[in-house]
Amino acid sequence: MPVADASIATTRRDGALDNRQLILALGALGVVYGDLGTNPLFALRECFASSHPLALVPANVIGAVSLALWALILVICIKYTVFILRADNEGEGGTLALLGKIPPTVRDGVASRPLVLVMVLLFGSALLLGDGIVTPAISVLSAVEGLGVDQARVVSYTVVILIALFAAQRYGTHRVGAVFGPVMLLWFAAIAVMGVAQIVQQPEILRAIDPRYAVAVLRSGQPGSYLVLNAIILVVAGGEALYADLGHFGRGPIVRA
Repeated sequence: MPVADASIATTRRDGALDNRQLILALGALGVVYGDLGTNPLFALRECFASSHPLALVPANVIGAVSLALWALILVICIKYTVFILRADNEGEGGTLALLGKIPPTVRDGVASRPLVLVMVLLFGSALLLGDGIVTPAISVLSAVEGLGVDQARVVSYTVVILIALFAAQRYGTHRVGAVFGPVMLLWFAAIAVMGVAQIVQQPEILRAIDPRYAVAVLRSGQPGSYLVLNAIILVVAGGEALYADLGHFGRGPIVRA
């Protein structure tokens, strides 16, 4: 093949690869980031409406937003995308994949792995299973409540939606991602537009970028100043999906998304 033709062929392959990566990234946006796109909304509400709420004053609002922002940056953007996603087992993620990474030791001709590490990883698998049951229920329940549905019907609507969602999973991750990817893209765009509109009206919220406001809330000594972390941890709930779904999409598309 002439050099020019080889160059064109390579460019076409690269273009096809880029398009495939973008499609996978869009699918990852729908499957992996669904919880991370909704959790901060009700997590911030819980900071001021839980059994140990913060006082609803500007300093606490900025501090709570700062805690949420830095939780996302440190746990999702740094811990997961920079470090955890690199610890794959032949492209697969999740706690059981980590179990396979532990080198076995041979005793009396029988291969075994350190019991402590095995128990820790099995415990992590149990937590992931529990999270897979609890997190969708909380997310959908909060979303239905946010629509202003009659409280007597919230649970019924939530059950119907969850049944439909879990029934659709049988068709495979790629089909679920094809549907929810564009939906989540629109969702993120919508909350971004609403967020920018509110920032224009209240630009002082940008102070939340400074982590000192997060530290100030924790050190304030007011009721709920430390217990607010119970609500903030909800911000990153669902982040484990980045690693658990690593085998479905690959590290590149998840990081791009």
